[in-house]
Amino acid sequence: MTETTVPRLRPVPASTVPESDSDSGPSVVSVEQEAAPVVRVDNPALPEPGVRAEKRKPIMAGWLTSRKDFVATARHAGANAGYSVLFHGVRIPVYTARLSLMSPRGACRFVASVNRWVWDREAAPLRSMAVRTEDVEEYMRLSRLRAGRIRLRGLVTLVAAVFGVGFALWLYVLAPGYLYAFAAGGVLLLGAAGQQPDAPVVGPAVLKTEVQKLTGAIVLRGLDSIGNARVSAAIKKGGDMNGMRFVSEIVRDGPGYRADLDLPYGVTPEDIMEARKPLASGLRRKSGCVWPSPDPAEHDGRLVLWVGDKPMNETTKPAWPLAKSGQVDLFRPVVFGNDQRMRDVAVTLMFASVVVGSIPRMGKTFLMRLFLLIAALDPRAELHAFDFKGTGDFGALEPVCHRYRAGEESEDIAYVVDALRELKDELRRRAKVIKSLPRSRCPESKVTPELAGDKSLGLHPIVAGFDECQVPFEHEEHGKEIEAICTDLVKRGPALGIVALFGTQRPDAKSLPTGISANAVLRFCLKVMGQPANDMVLGTSMYKAGYRATMFSRSERGICWMAGEGDDPRIVASAFVDAVAAERIAARARALREEYGNVTGHAIGQGPKDSDGPDILADVLDVIDPGEKAVWCERIATRLTALRPATYAGWKGENVTAALKPHGIKSGQVWGQTDDGEGRNRRGVDRTDIATAITRRNSDRAAA
Repeated sequence: MTETTVPRLRPVPASTVPESDSDSGPSVVSVEQEAAPVVRVDNPALPEPGVRAEKRKPIMAGWLTSRKDFVATARHAGANAGYSVLFHGVRIPVYTARLSLMSPRGACRFVASVNRWVWDREAAPLRSMAVRTEDVEEYMRLSRLRAGRIRLRGLVTLVAAVFGVGFALWLYVLAPGYLYAFAAGGVLLLGAAGQQPDAPVVGPAVLKTEVQKLTGAIVLRGLDSIGNARVSAAIKKGGDMNGMRFVSEIVRDGPGYRADLDLPYGVTPEDIMEARKPLASGLRRKSGCVWPSPDPAEHDGRLVLWVGDKPMNETTKPAWPLAKSGQVDLFRPVVFGNDQRMRDVAVTLMFASVVVGSIPRMGKTFLMRLFLLIAALDPRAELHAFDFKGTGDFGALEPVCHRYRAGEESEDIAYVVDALRELKDELRRRAKVIKSLPRSRCPESKVTPELAGDKSLGLHPIVAGFDECQVPFEHEEHGKEIEAICTDLVKRGPALGIVALFGTQRPDAKSLPTGISANAVLRFCLKVMGQPANDMVLGTSMYKAGYRATMFSRSERGICWMAGEGDDPRIVASAFVDAVAAERIAARARALREEYGNVTGHAIGQGPKDSDGPDILADVLDVIDPGEKAVWCERIATRLTALRPATYAGWKGENVTAALKPHGIKSGQVWGQTDDGEGRNRRGVDRTDIATAITRRNSDRAAA
């Protein structure tokens, strides 16, 4: 058997291609043999793919087809018009005085202009030229023309003067008031004529910004400045030969401009996203205005460059739709923020675990609280809120929480461990319930909206939030147990209706265990300082792919990369809900829950079954004598310390106020006497309010 040699293929130079084959292009290959025939790569008979994409331009402008954009545009125009009216209205006396002072100069200019017009002074240079060139015929023609003009213009001026004087005398006799009005108007007009061109009396009320309109030349200038060799070469060569071209006109898109273009072959939008700051410098915009991104509907070389009029954190955001009214279904998408174009961005919390990471003071806790408020507005949901920072950022949610704790002391960790053990048992119970249901009711072996609404099954949504989760995970005694339970919640919980949210300002493997970070579906990364933290929150290789939360500045609070909702990560600015607004929303959520019959646990003063925490209501009622109508909170704190030193040591009046707040008891001004016998008004509570709260709690427990 003879051994065969497989010939190698190499490109054939263009000079070796026969002239008859030149139309088929230079892409040919040949075997390395002396007389090998030329093989053409481009087949003229090769059929077209038959796939065509057509994109129709909108008939009407985008702001006319969107109610929100129309309202925003009309509001902007109306606000400018109203401001201009007010601005000039208060300055009318100043304008009148300044124009009156300028009226003599205006009168002189008017007389000079009329004199110049009547005597045809504008044609004087032509007549002078005819004299200098001794062109008699041209001079006589111009002279006759001037004589005719002077006669006509003089007659018009004489008639106007006679009519004007007669009209003024007639007004003086019959209607002197109108004469004064005409005179005032004439003075103001003469004053306007007497203004200096570079210093008008009436200036603009609204100064236009100096931001340039985005043009193709500016876009190419910005792309050329990022230092990408292929992009720069394509721009210098004209672009088309390298595949770089604009695919549509630059258009207005929300509060900014949008440019769609194909990048040079081999360049991806991620390459441009990596150089966002140099691109912003080339466009002469702040980096918060420039947002390059890919187009998921097109190929991987399509760039969508959106350039805002103002930075994202300075643009007025629309109000959060749920801030004043509305109810939530956790199984459906819920708006929680806006993108760069101020369009609503929604998130579906069910069937997902959530990780939120950032450096301190970038809005991580606000975002966590926003998600818990969204869950609170679903009256079926059971909330577990744990704030290990200990500052009470989740305090507004106490009236709707089944489990709540703020702090990192030993008793706080013990409370959380008991609560997590309950969740672990609940997870097992739900798995058994799902398993026992017939396929007709539970076709996908997971909780559905119908199953969650059936109170008899107990498959309502459970949302547990852990802010500063590195604290319990690193606890010496209970850290491993807490990590194991939370990992189980992340892996099995979503299918069983349990949603876990984890927030940390130190996203590393120790603070955010791999079992949690690798299985979390929804990821929100606000500003971080490096690649490891970025990929720990968003996922492996996200930094390399161009999704970098390191590009956010310290002023861009609340702006994050969101991954897990949709095919590609996107930039979102979360809705801003401060503590006062959060309390109002929580109060509305409490009313929804009372109507639905889902006020349980901490909201009615009941802790975990294994927790031996104090009964604050009973203890406060115990230290207030029946004969006392109301007592200062500071005195209640002193009495509680004497009653249970181990539990209430170090308590002050504000601790009593905070502890009673979840039970609907608010402190008010109470008149009392100090130890010196002087009367004072200080914060206190009424004994009847405590008794009423205990009665209501007992009734709620019996109903549950």
